[in-house]
Amino acid sequence: MTSGDAGAAADPALAGAAADPAPAGVAAGLAPAGVAADLAPAGVAEPAPGPAAVVSLEAFIRAWTTLAAPPLIPEITLYLSHEEPTVLWEHTERETGRADLPPPFWAYPWAGGIALARYLLDQPGQVAGQTVLDLASGSGLVAIVAARLGAAEVTASDIDPVATTAIGLNAEVNGAALTVCTADLLATGHVSHSDLLSHTGLVLVGDAFYERRMAHHALGFLRRMREAGARVLIGDPGRAYLPPGLTALASYAVPAWAGLEDTEIKPTTVWELP
Repeated sequence: MTSGDAGAAADPALAGAAADPAPAGVAAGLAPAGVAADLAPAGVAEPAPGPAAVVSLEAFIRAWTTLAAPPLIPEITLYLSHEEPTVLWEHTERETGRADLPPPFWAYPWAGGIALARYLLDQPGQVAGQTVLDLASGSGLVAIVAARLGAAEVTASDIDPVATTAIGLNAEVNGAALTVCTADLLATGHVSHSDLLSHTGLVLVGDAFYERRMAHHALGFLRRMREAGARVLIGDPGRAYLPPGLTALASYAVPAWAGLEDTEIKPTTVWELP
């Protein structure tokens, strides 16, 4: 769980984290001391290093992840990473040539999204025939499950460009038809995307309450959607800013993806916003 106000998929361990710097000399492309100078003949200028190769987002995702089923969801395969999140973040920025990217939430299966996806798979009638919005979609897991279960329309929303690329790749792998929305719905959705939102009957949110500002904007958006008549389901393992007053629907013992959580099993609940 999807990385920005509308697109973060969710984990407090990454919020505000900075990528680890490369070892001294490596990031600058320097050879070990005394080696580079000996390679050029006397009097011949050493050629200037060229720019780092920049790969497409699709190529990066395929190169740095593997197709795997998230815990508890054998029905779905996603492009997932086994790298430490900050290590993958560093590789993402270096190989894509972009320093403005958020943490790679899209590359990991978060407990809230897993629980919500499992709930829908166990209760397919909750989503069949619905017009669905998956907010902060991340990898697209919940949106893909909704599409596979017969939702009439599914929109996966995330503002991270790597996440939205991953959602497209993951949807293709799983034969899921959905639309990807790159707009910041938390900031402008109620105005600039009124058509989409007015037709949405079910809003799904996995692991979006890990940071105060994100939680504040997400809750305001979800309350507006609820007041407009949409049903709102939230998967969350009890993050710091999960709002009170929610109705518990189901609970799952979610095996944590290596390196993401502080425990091997993350008890996680699917909630409904009343």
